[in-house]
Amino acid sequence: MKALVVYYSRTGTTKALADTLAKELGADVEEIVDLKNRRGIFGFLSAGYSAYRRSMTNIKPPEKDPSAYDTILLGTPIWASNITPALRTYIVQKMDTLKQKKVAFFMTYSGTGMEKAMKSLTDLYGAPPAASLEIVKGIEAGKFKEKLDAFMAKLKS
Repeated sequence: MKALVVYYSRTGTTKALADTLAKELGADVEEIVDLKNRRGIFGFLSAGYSAYRRSMTNIKPPEKDPSAYDTILLGTPIWASNITPALRTYIVQKMDTLKQKKVAFFMTYSGTGMEKAMKSLTDLYGAPPAASLEIVKGIEAGKFKEKLDAFMAKLKS
């Protein structure tokens, strides 16, 4: 299985999970770069509002072509019970290619809204993922390992 891990991360939590998944799978990694400044308190507030409104944003053109991979893992933090504008934009731009691939979702969050965000992502993609992984920021190592193993088993089946 040739896999690509595509993710957006504002604080580094989702990046850490993306790097772990890529290592486990021997996958390539593509970070989605949002061209809008999301730093600081105003960036944080703007990010939440944009996610709540299900807005898109301008992203840096991706370097990796998802059509060259069998499996695509899409990752995002949860903002205001939604996926990030950067991931939303990537999916819309690459939808034709993604529909032809095995796709899995992974999310990080520290509050609530995981179910709503997963539904939003599934609705945007138009189908359930082959596997999904939701990690609460600060999760205990043992529970994280169990969830990671279950995700990998489902993804590889």
